Amino acid sequence: MKLPIIAYGDPILRQKAKEIDEDYPELNTLIDNMFETMYAASGVGIAAPQIGKSIRLFVIDASPYEEDEPPLKDFKKVFINPIIIQEEGEKWSSSEGCLSIPDIREDVSRLSKLTINYLDQNWEEHEETYDGLAARIIQHEYDHIEGKLFTDHITPLRKALLKSKLDAIAKGRVNVDYKMKFPALKRKKRF
Repeated sequence: MKLPIIAYGDPILRQKAKEIDEDYPELNTLIDNMFETMYAASGVGIAAPQIGKSIRLFVIDASPYEEDEPPLKDFKKVFINPIIIQEEGEKWSSSEGCLSIPDIREDVSRLSKLTINYLDQNWEEHEETYDGLAARIIQHEYDHIEGKLFTDHITPLRKALLKSKLDAIAKGRVNVDYKMKFPALKRKKRF
């Protein structure tokens, strides 16, 4: 089932997400729905806070980037309760966007390599090292479960220049071809 994606401005996107355990209700269905939602929005990753769940879970399918990086051909993963252990390497800048912040892309500088510990969908523990685009996508989704957005990595001046666009997104004044929930639209004035 395709779920609505939470838009910029919603407080859930700024919360540090909570760990879950194997008893989390209908986790496999949630994971399937997250992949379906991500694919419908033409994304390569989506974190649980982006669909209204403040839990430490994100999914990635980086296969659209296999032409740029052939090892990403079958890079489809589920990350439960991940912890980035180390980030290292050269800083490199690349254009990033976000399903919760449609129509805005900005150059974001990140370290090129990371080591992450996480549980997969079968609750098996992994500690793996990634670099390049895989590391960048993981860092972006990991930011979501830490209550951060890619706009937090741009200069204050750049962010100030984007303020009116970000405000418009929060108010639902953006055209997207996927279902979204806008924070300003759920608040109604009461007299």
